[in-house]
Amino acid sequence: MEKEIGKVEDYFAHVGVVALKLTDTLKVGDTIHIKGHSTDFTQEIESMQIEHKSVEQAKPGDDIGIKVQERVRKHDKIYKVVE
Repeated sequence: MEKEIGKVEDYFAHVGVVALKLTDTLKVGDTIHIKGHSTDFTQEIESMQIEHKSVEQAKPGDDIGIKVQERVRKHDKIYKVVE
């Protein structure tokens, strides 16, 4: 099962980081699924940052950066995989 938690606001290809605004909580160790027009992959959150500071978890409304394994595009949707 998956729950939408945000969408890609920006993507920084040179560092492989996606910027997004959360609509739900997210923590290191959670699994996310990023889906869009030409994007579709799942990965575990290994690290995330708020304003260039590493955090273990973030709450709804936070603007966060997550390192991703594949290229993403603006407006791709991000889902948290829920057991």
